[in-house]
Amino acid sequence: MGIAGTDTIDKLFWRIALKDDEEAFRTLFFEFFSSLCVFAHRYTDDWATCEDIVQDTFFKIWKNRKSIEINASSRNFLITSVRNSCIDYLRKQDLVRVWQEREVLEKSKYTPDDLYSHIELEQMLSAALEKLPENVRSVFELNRFEGKSYKEIAEQQGISVKTVEAHISKALKILRVELKDYLSLLILFFW
Repeated sequence: MGIAGTDTIDKLFWRIALKDDEEAFRTLFFEFFSSLCVFAHRYTDDWATCEDIVQDTFFKIWKNRKSIEINASSRNFLITSVRNSCIDYLRKQDLVRVWQEREVLEKSKYTPDDLYSHIELEQMLSAALEKLPENVRSVFELNRFEGKSYKEIAEQQGISVKTVEAHISKALKILRVELKDYLSLLILFFW
């Protein structure tokens, strides 16, 4: 499960609470900041506000580290903390009614299993990329991960620009299917 496995998250919280371990806190923050911002975005459409809410939540975790009681999983605690911070924000903004209407319409079913670390998302993307034909994957990686233009890839691979376009199109089509449940998170991190 990688760095963000449940046991590891619990150990990070333990090190934070009992040992005042700043490195453990930094690890927890960097592993989950982005995913928690995506989660906060369900409550408010402003990304800067989402980041502020998540940063404030982490600040409260550090400030209250000696008195935190985690009754369920650490992942669930993170999600619940951000959710509560979002609700507090909405109350202050007098937007609770709008949020409640949105929740009734969307019937959000966010669970701790839906919270992915950056590393977990990279692993999912890597597994999906392995399913692409070698020539398609190569072209896709050169474009998306190395920033090469279609023309540069065509020259390097000895193929036409039209073939590069076709390979990128095919890769995106396959990845959309393979990663349909995680596409919004992956777009945030990798595109």
